[in-house]
Amino acid sequence: MLAARHALPDVGIGGLGEMLSGLRDIREASKLPCLMDGDDGYGDVKSITRTIQSYEIAGAAGVLLEDQTRAGKQPGAGSAGNVVPLRSMEQKLRAAMAARRSPEFIIIARTDALAALGLDEALRRAERYLSVGADGIFVAGLKTREHFVHVGEAFKGSWNTAAIFEGTATPWLVPSELHRMGFSQILYPNILIGRVAKAIEQGLGRLHRLAAGDKDAFTAGAQELALKGLADALELDNWNGLETKFSS
Repeated sequence: MLAARHALPDVGIGGLGEMLSGLRDIREASKLPCLMDGDDGYGDVKSITRTIQSYEIAGAAGVLLEDQTRAGKQPGAGSAGNVVPLRSMEQKLRAAMAARRSPEFIIIARTDALAALGLDEALRRAERYLSVGADGIFVAGLKTREHFVHVGEAFKGSWNTAAIFEGTATPWLVPSELHRMGFSQILYPNILIGRVAKAIEQGLGRLHRLAAGDKDAFTAGAQELALKGLADALELDNWNGLETKFSS
């Protein structure tokens, strides 16, 4: 969300207000359930409490909370430099569960311990987070197929999240394969925004060529347009139909 709305990386410089603003826009545009990234909760247990209450009131279906430290935070999975003490994360999770109004509001605990402390510690933390009462877990930073098999087996039957990052060292695994391993929620975080950024770059490049005098700059790029798709996504016909519907 920070990248799409503010051209900022996910390095701990975003705040609750910016995320809430984005959530409200998403809720206005889509009826699909929205699981929000809550980072580290933006502070101590008081901040966690406000984060959960604010997200739930704004219409989120749930939140993902991580144990990566805010200082030195890195984007993606598997690059965390450090994690908070286990006790600190457990306290935050208890505060989060106490703050929600509905038990249907999902709280997923993410651990970034693998990169900093190894797989055994990541598994231990995930088990503890579930025992505290988190609805699901996400062991971030899995780098090999063996990692995925191990974590999938360890938490099969739980709300077990996997993330596949295109163009990285993460093995490319399809959802059906991951489900068989034991994962119940599959994320492909950079699939859309990476392609959107490339499309914008291509469009601006063609515009630059046109400004330089190349009359054919957009000739070969006609297939890149999706005008009807855009109109359909915006429900343009429905909006235009209101003129006729209420004209008499």
